[in-house]
Amino acid sequence: MTATRKKKTDKISKGDQTRALILETALEMFRERGYDETTMRAIAQKAGVSLGNAYYYFRSKEYLIQAFYQRLHESHVAAALPALENDKTLRARLLTVMRTKMETMEPYHQFAGVLFKTAGNPQSPLNPFADETDPVRDAGIQLFATVIEGTKARIPNDLRAELPYLLWVYSMGVVLFWIHDQSPKHRRTHRLIDHTVDLLDKLIHLASNPFMRPLRKQALRLVEEIREALPDGDESEA
Repeated sequence: MTATRKKKTDKISKGDQTRALILETALEMFRERGYDETTMRAIAQKAGVSLGNAYYYFRSKEYLIQAFYQRLHESHVAAALPALENDKTLRARLLTVMRTKMETMEPYHQFAGVLFKTAGNPQSPLNPFADETDPVRDAGIQLFATVIEGTKARIPNDLRAELPYLLWVYSMGVVLFWIHDQSPKHRRTHRLIDHTVDLLDKLIHLASNPFMRPLRKQALRLVEEIREALPDGDESEA
């Protein structure tokens, strides 16, 4: 490796370290003080970097949370994909994805509760349905598409097209339950996952029955109406 290339690599590595330091400091302060009460200036001071340097890596507090979302998703994918290689049925693959999601989120349970006070606001850019969260939301939906692609379950084409999004929405509901779950080791959440995945698996298989086609079409139209009502939906008729 040439001296110039080594210097460039060292510079990138140092930049990554600084970025990670700022993010870790911010998450710690969000847990201690709350999201609204924590300023970029305070984060920079505690991290031992200049305010300008903090803004260089993260243009606002919202970008810090987006980075947190992205890191969580990457950890989830790293845990889920190898495990999915051994799963062939839809039920097994859904269980794997949901269980690994909870495992990767577990260290942040307290912080998730603090963050929800802001992210739960429909107008917040941190809301899971907001435009600002498009990249992580799309990546999450794609993971569920991978779950479906890896199974031989019979799924009607119209349902298959919407199913990754519907499963992602389901996962957000489970996360909300987990945030409020104070049971030991969040056992209620794990029981919820077991029961609901079993139910979803049965419903998805039932949807392939030709006699269910009218009901399935009606349900999918309702889903489309709900999607249009969400922050990232089509508001052209508003």
